[in-house]
Amino acid sequence: MPGLGVNIDHVATVRQARGTDEPDPIWAAVEAELGGADCITFHLREDRRHMCDRDARLLRETVAVKLNMEMAIADEIVDIALDLKPDQCSLVPEKRRELTTEGGLDIPGNQARVARAVDRLRAAGIVVSAFIEPIDGQLRAAADVGFHAVELWTGGYAHAASTSQREAALSSLRAGIETGRTLGLDVHGGHGLTYRNVAAVAAIPGFSEFNIGHSIVSRALLLGMREAVRQMKELITLHAPAR
Repeated sequence: MPGLGVNIDHVATVRQARGTDEPDPIWAAVEAELGGADCITFHLREDRRHMCDRDARLLRETVAVKLNMEMAIADEIVDIALDLKPDQCSLVPEKRRELTTEGGLDIPGNQARVARAVDRLRAAGIVVSAFIEPIDGQLRAAADVGFHAVELWTGGYAHAASTSQREAALSSLRAGIETGRTLGLDVHGGHGLTYRNVAAVAAIPGFSEFNIGHSIVSRALLLGMREAVRQMKELITLHAPAR
């Protein structure tokens, strides 16, 4: 059964909108765990637009499930990850003007820098994942530089404007899973998944984990984090293929 990673970045986004100390993403992580989260995900951006170093430190000290740190391949951030030692580091592309991570990391186009980051993190005993689009060349490059896992960008499906586009995106995800598993990679999925669209992706065999943030945090504003996580996990469990 695929695990559910809950991305708590946007709890910090609300906090930073007023420059105050609430809502606290650490509290949100606790509530997410109580709701059944299998993983807590956070993105420590270079510009610290939402999560900050204090958050990263306290999450490492308090999270009892898997802690997944999304991060750029910048040396400064790799140094922080090596000090923090989360259970997993997910390498993602990062642009200052984007609202959220757009598309996947281009591994062949940044192979030397990516490989250096992967080597340093692996040497510290950290599981390393690449956030990539479900493209054959990206998957093979991820295996070549030593990633343990890939998180396939599900935005092509989530943002599809027609049934044919959605079906094409789902087909790409299926092919990506098959290639990734053949290459010995653990395969995760994420980006743009919501309570309304997660069913079709959850039904694809081969995903071991989904990372979902904005939709869960949005529902948590109305129902509370614990219940929002419980509902998302219930949906994934309901539609996941039987083993």
